[in-house]
Amino acid sequence: MNRRELLLNGALATTLPFASGVAFSAMQAPVKTPKRVPGFLSWLEGQEPAAHPFVTWGQPWKPGTLQTKESLTLQSQNGAALPLQSWPTAYWPDGSVKWTAHAVPANTTLGEQFSVRKGVTVRPASTVKVKEKRRYIEIDTGVITCKIPRTGNQIIQQMLRKGQLVAENARLVGLVQSKPECEPGESCSVESFESKIGGVIVEQSGPVRATIKVTGTHRTEQNREWLPFSLRLYFYAGGDSLRISHSFVFDGESDRDFIRGLGLQVDIPMRDELYNRHIRIVGEGDGIWGESPQGITGLRRDPGQVVRDAQVAGIATPPLKEWDERVSSRMHWIPVWNDVTLTQLNANGFSIRKRTKTGHGWIDSDQGSRAAGVAYVGGVSGGLLMGMRDFWQLHPVQLDVRNAGTDTATATMWFWSPEAPAMDVRFYHDGLGQETHEQQLDALNITYEDYEPGFGEAQGVARTTEMTLQLHSHTPARQDIVEMADAIRQPGQVVAAPEDYLASGVFGALWSLPDRSSPEKGAIEDRLAWSVQFYKQQVDQRHWYGFWNYGDIMHTYDADRHVWRYDVGGYAWDNSELSPDLWLWYSYLRTGDAETFRLAEAMTRHNRDVDIYHLGRFKGFGSRHNVQHWGCSAKQLRISTSAYRRFHYFLTGDERTGDVLDEVINADTQLAQVIPTRKIPNKKPVPGDVRMGVGTDWGSVAANWLTAWERTGDSQYRERLEDAMRTIGGQPYGFFTGVFGYDVENKKLLAPEDVSPGISHLSAVFGLIEICTELNQLLDVPSFKQAWLEYGRYYNASPKEQERKLGKRLKGNSLTVAHSRLTAYVAAETGDEKLAVRAWQEFQREWRGKKVIGSQRIEGPDVLNPIDEAPWLSTNEAAQWGLAAIQNLALVGQALGRNKSK
Repeated sequence: MNRRELLLNGALATTLPFASGVAFSAMQAPVKTPKRVPGFLSWLEGQEPAAHPFVTWGQPWKPGTLQTKESLTLQSQNGAALPLQSWPTAYWPDGSVKWTAHAVPANTTLGEQFSVRKGVTVRPASTVKVKEKRRYIEIDTGVITCKIPRTGNQIIQQMLRKGQLVAENARLVGLVQSKPECEPGESCSVESFESKIGGVIVEQSGPVRATIKVTGTHRTEQNREWLPFSLRLYFYAGGDSLRISHSFVFDGESDRDFIRGLGLQVDIPMRDELYNRHIRIVGEGDGIWGESPQGITGLRRDPGQVVRDAQVAGIATPPLKEWDERVSSRMHWIPVWNDVTLTQLNANGFSIRKRTKTGHGWIDSDQGSRAAGVAYVGGVSGGLLMGMRDFWQLHPVQLDVRNAGTDTATATMWFWSPEAPAMDVRFYHDGLGQETHEQQLDALNITYEDYEPGFGEAQGVARTTEMTLQLHSHTPARQDIVEMADAIRQPGQVVAAPEDYLASGVFGALWSLPDRSSPEKGAIEDRLAWSVQFYKQQVDQRHWYGFWNYGDIMHTYDADRHVWRYDVGGYAWDNSELSPDLWLWYSYLRTGDAETFRLAEAMTRHNRDVDIYHLGRFKGFGSRHNVQHWGCSAKQLRISTSAYRRFHYFLTGDERTGDVLDEVINADTQLAQVIPTRKIPNKKPVPGDVRMGVGTDWGSVAANWLTAWERTGDSQYRERLEDAMRTIGGQPYGFFTGVFGYDVENKKLLAPEDVSPGISHLSAVFGLIEICTELNQLLDVPSFKQAWLEYGRYYNASPKEQERKLGKRLKGNSLTVAHSRLTAYVAAETGDEKLAVRAWQEFQREWRGKKVIGSQRIEGPDVLNPIDEAPWLSTNEAAQWGLAAIQNLALVGQALGRNKSK
């Protein structure tokens, strides 16, 4: 075991720099990071997955290395050329390609190390073909063919494998209830709804990958249209499967629209004899529940060993005439189990039950902990396997099979279970009498919650569900089902080596590779690794799961109750506060650690959907941290900023994340509709009608424009950026100006006339540091860079230095440790060794022996479940300490240890 493994196993107690008495409690050992070889690609988790039907990834390129018209080839480690589809996702300022995305045919054997290089692209032996008809689009992978209607209620009309119909009539279905609970004696209605297609477009047409985007709404029995959705269908050459990414936006009324069920429903023709039909459901790990609608095992009379073995194995039984006649003549007496249901209503328990038909009682079959959310329905002549990613994590969920004993079975993947309580998105309290801004600000001082009537609504938040449909010509072997379930639970992800991400210069190259060359560096690396493992552990111990919650983490801890403050105003769900997203993504880039990637990925997938408004009065804004993700009245650009999501998009090529990046390009226009500072009295006037803070506001806007520019190459975004940069750089106090006016229509910052220098401790900790680093890397605006260097030099400077430069001593410049990386940036850019030493002194100020770094075990009766706690830690601290540690090591690592903190 290496030092990191020993530490995280609790086998080693160590002392971090600047603290004493440090002890790390035992926690689960991390998955060992596979060796990544510079110049080669590899699988995130190490070994090549047994099944990987949908492989897409992103790859960075150094400036000037790849031109738009140059082709690429995929090479195995031994040099063999493999089929590949490539497309650019970002560009450098000189027009060369910055990021590409790639796809390979289904289940292509890549090995553990391979590479994409310039060369002639190899086409697959069997390409995916797209035929656009007037009424439908037909997709042919060479194995399966799907017909996608342009109108109606069906997402997919027909799914065929080698010409045989396997499934049909795939549609979105749901139930909505007029009250959260139907109490006896009360009037309560339940209405069904289904998908209504609004538009279908082909985004990619092969040769390796085809992507079809479907948009629409859901239509109720009373013809009400609501819950707009966007859905993508992914097909890969040679594949027998399709992937579905479904996103919907809640646009209902929170006090009368209570979703009772939401899912994808498919019809499956059943051609085989009842006893040759099979249902397989994957539980936890490699566990499978497998039965036939008409079982022939365990009977009083034995049909024969060969017959029983065949049914259990899922292969065709011998002809009925070869069975023991005492069984074959009495088959009509054996019950047919038409219906099977698996429900997973929480993160730790699922149940399976079945019944013969509607109107008769359910029979309990079995239970388990965390189901994979994968089921096969069909028979020996073929059927459909369907599965959902993050099934138990996104509870309450459900898998239904109905009418398996008839000519057509119906399978439903419920991503909100109809057996769970109805979805209730109402605000969690009545306002507590907070009617005026003064009252709301006073309440903020006790619960840290920024409340305002009407601002805690969920209209406009979204959620995405990923599903897979696999078409079979026979009942698949149990091991094959498990391997496919693994591919659905955790899709195979291709990644580059940390050295290659760093050498490419993407994301400002604000990190270095892990370095334990000195005790001080080693201890910082240990804490960085420990922090990721601690939050991974907390997700599971604290059950941070559920439809709206999975992917987010909590903000602040309550040491008295030994819980995170899940019920205290602004201390609950973090909603990207102080950039944990950035911390995790930079941590992944420098280490290549799979668990860090998966934490960051889940966070991005949550925050891009749930914490951002996608329609309505707050569209383009995100919500500040709260007991409910949408509960805080502070609707802000600092939450919806592209700075947090662009990592996931470029590393994976995920189109849903790309959609959200598009949504916020012009989110700055919302500042004219919802004024973030509306509650603050005596604000200094600024030109125009809109105020834009130079930190959390403009930093977020700059990230949105930068991302749009690099994704499209459109010069309008560059011009917006350069104009704003010149405006900031042209002010006497630069970033210390604090607040500018803003011309929404013309996208221009307006300099205030009467300015005195000021500061906010929050300005730079929502991505401004990282975005300004990239702007200075990509654009040559000397006045802006000088203003940024001065901000970095004087934010943490002594009061005397501030007074000499700015004419006054600054107040409110807290978060010293977080801003030490600003000092480090200035030191690195100017070669100022004294400033480099000062950066480490600032970084050390947090400690002074006051905190013991590590966690402790708490068990019953003090807590409900055994947990590990670190009372000294907050997510703000974890994120900003982590970013400062990573960037300081990269920028001024050579100065660490030269001068001890006083």
